Amino acid sequence: MDRFRPLRRIQVEPERADPPPPPPAVAIGGAAEMVPAPAAGMLMGAKVRRRAAVYRDCMGDYIGVHNDPCLAKILAKQGDNKVLFADKVLKFTQSGKMKRRILVITDFALYLVDPDADILKRRIALAAVDKLCISKLSDNFFAIIVPTEYDCLMASTRKKEIVDVIVKAIQSTSEYEPEVASSNRFEYHAAAEVIKEVEFEEADGRVKTRITLKEKP
Repeated sequence: MDRFRPLRRIQVEPERADPPPPPPAVAIGGAAEMVPAPAAGMLMGAKVRRRAAVYRDCMGDYIGVHNDPCLAKILAKQGDNKVLFADKVLKFTQSGKMKRRILVITDFALYLVDPDADILKRRIALAAVDKLCISKLSDNFFAIIVPTEYDCLMASTRKKEIVDVIVKAIQSTSEYEPEVASSNRFEYHAAAEVIKEVEFEEADGRVKTRITLKEKP
């Protein structure tokens, strides 16, 4: 069963009167790559957002987790069964490669599953999430900051919904509210000793994103 269609087919629903903007250019290690145009960010007042993303319906589970034997088994093994969100995403590896993943968010954890091998690649407890980083522009990227482990940079056309779901899930199980940092430049730990910087720039009607390795002082 092909539960993971190519991500370039995923598109943000445009307004009827306006065509969707072109995808952003992503420069990784000096070479520009094209990544599908992401959904809008979280804070309407702080971000340049597509109005289509503001009015788009939020379904939550776009995969049908409980109808998928592999995903259902992974959650059952961890004692999780309340799915708040599930969808296809792109995850950026330590080396800068993009990997297809299925992101499942429950009321206790985030799961990243390899859709080709049906293997759980990473589980992040919501209690371990310290911060979420997003830009002030209209792009797909978001970083989940996990100080006790290492961070995770991903891209999704449903970024706004993912950020909202994570924040609300953490609030519902604790008195802690994770910070949502909105900036056109932020850092994240791609590995314990590997720090990368993500920079966003709006030019010619599109968002250019550059990911660079930050040298140690």
